[in-house]
Amino acid sequence: MPRSARNSSLETRTARMRLPVRRKPFFVKIAKGLSLGYYRGAVAGSWTARYYRGAKAYDTTAIGAADDTIDADGIMVFDYWQAQEQARQWGERQRLIAACGIRKGSYTVADAVADYLAEIKAEKKPAAVKGAEYVLDAWILPELGGIQIEKLTTDKLNRWRNKLATQPKRVRKKRMATEAATRETPDDEDARRARRATANRILTVLKAALNRAFHADRVASDTAWRKVKPFKRVDEAVVRYLSAAEARRLVDACAEDFRKLVQAALLTGCRYAELARLKCGDFNRDSGTVAIRLSKGKVRHVVLTDEGKAAFEGWTADRASIDRVFLREDGEPWGTSHQKRPLDEASVRVGISPKVSFHILRHTHGSHLAMNGVPMGVIAAQLGHADTRMTEKHYAHLAPSYVAQTIRANFPDLGIGSGSQVVPLRAVKRA
Repeated sequence: MPRSARNSSLETRTARMRLPVRRKPFFVKIAKGLSLGYYRGAVAGSWTARYYRGAKAYDTTAIGAADDTIDADGIMVFDYWQAQEQARQWGERQRLIAACGIRKGSYTVADAVADYLAEIKAEKKPAAVKGAEYVLDAWILPELGGIQIEKLTTDKLNRWRNKLATQPKRVRKKRMATEAATRETPDDEDARRARRATANRILTVLKAALNRAFHADRVASDTAWRKVKPFKRVDEAVVRYLSAAEARRLVDACAEDFRKLVQAALLTGCRYAELARLKCGDFNRDSGTVAIRLSKGKVRHVVLTDEGKAAFEGWTADRASIDRVFLREDGEPWGTSHQKRPLDEASVRVGISPKVSFHILRHTHGSHLAMNGVPMGVIAAQLGHADTRMTEKHYAHLAPSYVAQTIRANFPDLGIGSGSQVVPLRAVKRA
């Protein structure tokens, strides 16, 4: 670690107050090619740093106010030693920029975001790109877009992350915003956990864009955002699923065209988009499976039970292999978000609250598999998870366990479970 440079004229506020007021800063050399400067103002001064690039050319940057009148906090106000450390960190970045040949000029977070989106558009699905664009436009660019990446600090990013964790859920329409304004924002532990989990996901998108800039040699160091850590213990899965009785009630409450989709989701665990584009030729009667066509020619084979196989045989009988399995009443295919309204209406009709989302139908399939002892690896294959980590996160707690089975088999019946056998004690009157 380099030794701090001493300077009796700048080390203390008393010494600095004896310096004459002038527009040109007082400089002290703190490393090769790097100097710390002090501007002496009429009331208080400020710190600056200067880096020599060669050929009588310099780069300079403002560090912050000096602790001439108020105590240093290491964020906005710096003493001599803190300012020197800030100057050394900035000087190291300038040295790396010169050594790596990184382009000169302003490169902001907005520039990094634009380059990141251009890259992922060639690699990821349109839905993934759209999701990233929404997060970037809503949460990242308004606060950080205009900041040069070289000027990002860990403290600034931590403050931005913490602010995200305290903001309420966004609403997209004016009518929804008006309604939301009349409702009190939940502030219980679950609500705080959910907001922190959202902040973690947004932070992940930001880091992806900044890391892309770093690996493309647009910036010299990734230290500022690498030190920003996500909130801990906020992603514990809270899986909601339907009982068999609830599933039957929900299916019966759906219109005939939409009912088939709900049945298929419960019997296969497939996503809405996967079922909406399913064709009759994807159902294999011999193997009792449904082929889910994925990107880049990949296929996932979903295994059907006898009930599921019988349902698909009825839905695909006497139909061409290229026909969509599920169509709306008007003969058109199911499109994006077409499932929300009929599912909301069916939930209200049968009194299921909160309303069921289509993803809960998928969770219902996975949850019942787990509760009946199906191994996590098998569930992962059925649902299309890349590995068992996501499966275990959502369903491991539902699986029969040795601990639970042992306790239930060996703990004695205390005979205290029914309140009807409990006789209340009467107060005894004292003489």
